[in-house]
This record gives sequence, structure tokens and C-alpha cells, in this order.
Amino acid sequence: MDQAQTGPGACRPPLNGPTQPLDPARPQSVLETPPAALVTPEHRAWLNRQAAGLLDFAGAAQAAPGGFWWLDRAGRPDLGHQRELWINCRMTHVFALGHLLGHPGARDQAEHGLAALRDLFADPIHGGWFAAVDSDGRPSSGAKQAYPLAFVILASASALQAGCDGAGELFEEATRISQTHFWDDQAGLVVEEWDASFSRLDPYRGANANMHTVEAYLAAADVSGQPTWRGRALRIADYLINGQARAADWRLPEHYDSAWRPLPDYNADRPADPFRPWGATVGHGLEWSRLLLQLRASLGPEAPDWLEPAALALFDRAVADGWSADGEPGFVYTVDWSGRPVVRQRMHWVVAEAIAAAATAYQVTGRTAYAESYRTWWDYAQRYLIDAELGSWRHELDDQNRPAATVWPGKPDVYHAFQTCLIPQSAVGPGLAAALAQS
Repeated sequence: MDQAQTGPGACRPPLNGPTQPLDPARPQSVLETPPAALVTPEHRAWLNRQAAGLLDFAGAAQAAPGGFWWLDRAGRPDLGHQRELWINCRMTHVFALGHLLGHPGARDQAEHGLAALRDLFADPIHGGWFAAVDSDGRPSSGAKQAYPLAFVILASASALQAGCDGAGELFEEATRISQTHFWDDQAGLVVEEWDASFSRLDPYRGANANMHTVEAYLAAADVSGQPTWRGRALRIADYLINGQARAADWRLPEHYDSAWRPLPDYNADRPADPFRPWGATVGHGLEWSRLLLQLRASLGPEAPDWLEPAALALFDRAVADGWSADGEPGFVYTVDWSGRPVVRQRMHWVVAEAIAAAATAYQVTGRTAYAESYRTWWDYAQRYLIDAELGSWRHELDDQNRPAATVWPGKPDVYHAFQTCLIPQSAVGPGLAAALAQS
């Protein structure tokens, strides 16, 4: 990879150049006839039962001292595990959606998460939120990080849509912190991590935090009506996807230095890192695919032409690289820069994002191949991931699809699985909270 041409504003291959989407014979997104319904009444009822079960499972995480505990594989709180800001926010977001769905008790649970953002995780001296607190509620990490901050924005935006007390003030503070300390306007991206006092900036830059910031900024635009947030989401996507992923044959470089130059060998000695693995992360290609189509719909007539073909190219590349790549069903976690599997564990969130991306791509294009993939991956989730005995989804499987816990012990997070029950039932465009609030 030629790093001399990879900074913000670097020259990019033309849309019809050698990195054209893997299947260039695509139908246009303006369909002559609408696609057949992907979600039948029977399937909708099944999806809603799954969503309700995930909400019930997640309720056990509510911690009396504040926030939400990490849950083990049986759904029991792990009292020795630190309480994570990103988990607290994802749970708050999910419960806010649950309240909008009419799930009893969900509003109280969402407001419990908001209270933890005001008190438990908040830094009263320097502002912002600590990334984690220990079992006694003391900060175990003073870092201020873009990744969990994206979820503070998402959680407060969803809670504001749901009418939860105190959500508005948290939303205003979270977007202010993001704009003041994390948004790099010259690059059109967010920086990764500050120390507690916002005086020392870590040189690492990451695509993962930026991807979730796109999600957060779209939610911010939905709830505030301010188009600035969509514009920033587009700038992030333009550099990382229209630039970096396109130049790397649609395998997104995840790690960058302080000048936003890719670090293709970053964490080569820790290829299975849960947040910063080496190589291309298959699930992020799928997640980005869905987010690009949401961004395109949210921008409306102002959306650039590259968004849809890039989204479908990311989808194609992730599926070609990741699905059954070693002969067994399931998506491998990561691949190298030529597409060979590196970490073969199957993560639940990757399948969840694959299902959501397939549903979204089908709504946009009407191609039956996406509907077929959607059904295939739900069948896989039902067989291997959905835990009918203990609840929720098994978070990790080995390369033979047996339960494993080398990267993700326990079942701390229902965010991906829960959203995947709702996205196929929603139109492409506004985020889930905005769609539910308008319904």
C-alpha cells in the first residue's frame, strides 16, 4: 500500500477504475417495481419475539450501584468485571428502543443508564466521560475515547427520541464534547483518544471509532434536525471508504498514524484483539455497507453517486472473504490483505451485521440474492448462535462453530442482535429511534 498517497485529500482511483465493485452489473437503486416483502407477518412476529427476549436478558445487567454489569454466558452479572462506558451506552440505547416498542420497564432501564452517564461515568473536573469504572465505581481508565463517546451520543439521542428524562442535556453535552475535542475538521474525521484532562492526544487514529461516529452523527441529525451532522458523517465515509477502502480492494485499513496514514502491520502480534485486530475486519465491511446506505437515504438528493456502489462493493468483498472461508459455515473474524483468513473464530456481531446489511441492500436494490443471503444467515444464527437454553446469542464460536470465549467471554452486549431484529422491519433512512418515534 502506497502510504504517500493516503492522507486526507490524497488522489483516489476513479469510480470506474480497477477497484470497481466486484459485480459491476448492478441494477439502479430506483427500481421499476418495488421488491417483494422481505419480512412476512410470520417472520415479523418471530423477530419481535427475539427482540423481546433480548430485552429481558439484558435487564439482568442493571447494577444497583449504577450502570450495567458485564453478563456471563448464563446472563448473570460479573461483579468483578469493570463497568464499561460503551456497554452502559449500548444498553441505554437498546432500552430506549425497547420503550419506543412498548416493552414494559424499558424506560426505567434507559433512564438508569442515563443516570450513570450523569454521575458514575462523568468526569466532574475536566468534562466528558471515563471509559470505565471499577467494581467500586472508581475510574479504572481516565482516558477519554471516541469509541464510547459515539455511543454516548447514540444513547442520548435515542433516549431523547423516547422522551426519557435528562436525555436532552446529555445529548447537548455529548455532541459538544465530540465537536470540541474529537472532530478534526481538517481531516474530516474524529481523533481517537485523549488523556483525562484533554491535554495529551494519543497519536493512534482508528476507523472503528469513526464508523460508530457515523452512526452517532446520523442519530444526532435525526434528533436535532441539523444537517451538519450528516455532512460530517459523509466526510468520514468519504475518506475511509471512498478513499482508503476503495484503494485497498474494498478491504478497509482500520489503523492509522497521527497524519491519517494507514498502518497495515498494526497489531500483527495481536491479530485477535477485540477492538484493534490486525488485517481487515470482515464484520466492519458489512457494518459500513449498511451505514453507507443509511447515509445515502438520509442525505436524499444531495447524496453523492459513489455511496451505493461502494456499499455494495464492501458487502461483496466481505462475503467473498469471510463467509465459509475455511470450509465451515460462518464468517471468519479477520483476513489478511489478500483475503486469506487470519482469525477464524466466528463472532456473533458479524453475523448480526451481515443480516442487517443484506436486509438493507435488498430494500435498496431488490436483488433476490440479498434476500437469499438474509435467510441463510438467519438460519445460521438460529442453529449456532441463538441460545435457546440460556438466552441471548453466543458471542463467539470457534472454527468448528462450537462455543468459545477467546476474544469475547460471556454475553455482555445485546446491541447488535437487538438492532438486527428491528432493521429488516424499518425503512432505510432515519435511525431506528427516529423511525420508531415517528411510527
